[in-house]
Amino acid sequence: MSDLGHVLVLAGGLSYEREVSLRSGRRVSEVLRAAGIDVETRDTDASLVPSVLADPPDAVFVTLHGGSGEDGAIRSVLELLSVPYVGAAPDACRIAFDKPTAKTVVRSVGVRTPEAVVLPKETFHDLGATAVLARIIDRLGLPLFVKPSRGGSALGASIVRKADELPAAMVGCFAYGDTALVERYIEGVEVAVSVIDAGDGPAALPPVEIVADEGVYDYSARYTAGHTEFFAPARLRPEVAEACAQMAITAHTALGLRDLSRTDIIVDASGQPYFLEVNVAPGMTETSLLPMAAEAAGQDLSQICASLLRAAVRRAAA
Repeated sequence: MSDLGHVLVLAGGLSYEREVSLRSGRRVSEVLRAAGIDVETRDTDASLVPSVLADPPDAVFVTLHGGSGEDGAIRSVLELLSVPYVGAAPDACRIAFDKPTAKTVVRSVGVRTPEAVVLPKETFHDLGATAVLARIIDRLGLPLFVKPSRGGSALGASIVRKADELPAAMVGCFAYGDTALVERYIEGVEVAVSVIDAGDGPAALPPVEIVADEGVYDYSARYTAGHTEFFAPARLRPEVAEACAQMAITAHTALGLRDLSRTDIIVDASGQPYFLEVNVAPGMTETSLLPMAAEAAGQDLSQICASLLRAAVRRAAA
C-alpha cells in the first residue's frame, strides 16, 4: 500500500497539444499504478473543480501541455483548491512559458541563447510584412528559426534557409499564436536535458541527443515512433555534456522552477551550448525525452514520479 493515497493525474485540456497530453497522462498513470499508487486520470473540464472539492486528492500530477497546462492557469486553480501538485508555481510557469521572457531571464544570469527578434502579428501586418522581414534578415542573417512565442511540440515552428521562405514561415507560426520568435538558427547537435528535484536540489539527468530523419524535430518527428533517432546519453564530449547539464540547472533555478523541467539546447560545432527554451511540463509519452533520460540514468520512472508527488505533499504541509 502506498503512503500517497489518492493521486489525480490531469491530462488532455483544450490546447493544440491535447493528444500528446493524453498520452503523457496515460504513461504517468501507468507507472504510478505500477508503484502501487491509487491513480485517477481526469481531463480539465467543468466537472473538475466540483470533483476535487467533493473528493480532494492527496496530490495532483499535471501532464497538460501548452495553454493552461504550462502558463500557470490550471496551477492557480489547484492553489485555490489547496491541492498539492507537482511542478512549478503559477508565476514561474508564466515566465518560462513565454519563450522571449525566458530567454531574457536566462541571459541575465550568463546563459548563452541565440539572438532573436520578437514580432507580434499586428506589427507584422501594420508596418508591412516585406519591409519588416527584410530588416530581420539584415539583423540576424540566415538561416533562421521561427516559432510561436508560446506553446510547444514544435507546432508552428520551421527553419528558414532562404529569404523567400520567411513569409510562409511567419504565416505558419501565426496559425498557432499571435507573436513570433525569430531566432538566429544555430547549426549543431540538438539535445534535451531534464532536471529533477524531489527535495534535495535540482539534478540533471543525462542529456538526450535528438537526430530527426528529416533534419527537423517537428511534431511528427516528436510523436511518431521511428521518425527520430535518440541517443541517451548524448554523444557529447564529457565536458560539453557537463556544460549542458549545468545550463539546464541554471535555467531551472533562474526561472524559479521546481520539481521537474526540460531544457532544450543546441550545441554548435565548437561544443558551445545555446539555450533554446524550457518546458515546465515535459512530455511523458513513449517517445518523450525525460523518460529516456531517466532510463539512461538507471532510474525508474515510477519512482521519480512518486518522489515528486511526495515532495509536493511535503511542500504543501510545510
